[in-house]
Amino acid sequence: MKQLSEQLKLQAQELGFTLTGITPAAAPARLAQLHQWLEAGYAGQMQYIEARREAYCHPTHVLDGCRSLLMLAMPYLTRDDDKSVSDSVVGQARVARYANGEVDYHDVIHTRLKALKAWLLQRQPAALVRGVVDTAPLLEREFAALAGLGWIGKNTLLLNRRYGSYFFLAALLTDLELTADEPYASDHCGTCTACLDQCPTNAFPAAYVLDANRCISYLTIEHRADIPDELAQQLGDWAFGCDVCQEVCPWNRKAEVGVEVVFATRKELESLDVIEILNLDELGFRNRFRHTPLWRSKRRGLLRNAILVAGNQRLQAARPALERLSTDTEPLIQAAATWALCRITPT
Repeated sequence: MKQLSEQLKLQAQELGFTLTGITPAAAPARLAQLHQWLEAGYAGQMQYIEARREAYCHPTHVLDGCRSLLMLAMPYLTRDDDKSVSDSVVGQARVARYANGEVDYHDVIHTRLKALKAWLLQRQPAALVRGVVDTAPLLEREFAALAGLGWIGKNTLLLNRRYGSYFFLAALLTDLELTADEPYASDHCGTCTACLDQCPTNAFPAAYVLDANRCISYLTIEHRADIPDELAQQLGDWAFGCDVCQEVCPWNRKAEVGVEVVFATRKELESLDVIEILNLDELGFRNRFRHTPLWRSKRRGLLRNAILVAGNQRLQAARPALERLSTDTEPLIQAAATWALCRITPT
C-alpha cells in the first residue's frame, strides 16, 4: 500500500490540501481529556458533543471498519500584511479570518473530498471511503498530530511550523490499511503563553484547555441565548468568531499564505458595518450571507452580536436602530438592544 498511500497524498495536494499525513485508526489518547472537558461543563450549549460522546471512542463510529485516516489541511490565510491584532474601528465589527472569503469552506472542502474519494475508489473499487470536515465525531486535531501535520498548541488549536494555525482540517477515512506517517512528536510552544494571557475573556482555565462558555468564537456563533453582561462587555468589536489567540501566536506571525483564491478576503466580510447589520431584515441577511460561514449564526445571532458591538463602542449613531430593536418580537434581540442602550447612555 505504500505506493498507493504516496499517490493518494499527492492527489490530495493537487486538490489543494497543502498538508497531508496518514495515521492508523485507533482509540484517541486524549479521549479521557474529552470526557473531563465535558464533565467540567466546558462544552457550553454544544449538547451534540455529549450526545455523541461514545462515538469519539474510535473512528469506526464514523466509518464502519475504518483502518486508516488521511488527515488533510487547507490553509486559508491569503495575505500576509495583517497578522497582528487589528485596531478597533468605531462603527465596524470584526469577523474571524476564516469567514472572510466568498464561500463557505465546508462547500469547498466537501467538493475536494468527493473528488479525492472518487480517485481512490477508481483504484480500489471495493474500499469503504468517507470524507469529513469538522462535523463528524472525530478528534481531528489529535489525529492530525498523529499523522504528522503539527502539534496541538496551548490554545487547543493545531499548529504547523509553516502555516501556523490558519488552516482548515479535514479527513478521509477508509477501511484500507494505508502506510502511516510518523506522528508529530515535538511541541514548539515552549514557555510562550501569549494565547492564554491575551484572551479577552480568560477562556483558558489552563494550557491546552478551553472553556467554550467564555470563548468569543463560541459565544458569537454557537451560543444561542443571552450573553452575560461581563462577557458581553469583553466581546469588544467581534461580531462573528475571534482570532485573538491566533493573532498573538508567534507561529502565526511567520505563517505562509495559502494558494486558494476562494478564501481570499472580501472587504465586505473582513469587517461589518454595525448600523447596516442592525437594519438588516431576514431577506437581506439571506441574500448577503447565505453561502458564507456567517450563515451559521443565523440573523438573530449576528444581529445580537452587532448590537453588543454597538454597545461596547458607545455608538451614538446606532441609537435609533437600537430603540426600535428594544421592542423587537424576539426576546434575545430586545434584551441585547436594551443592554446596548444602557451602555450608550449610562443611568
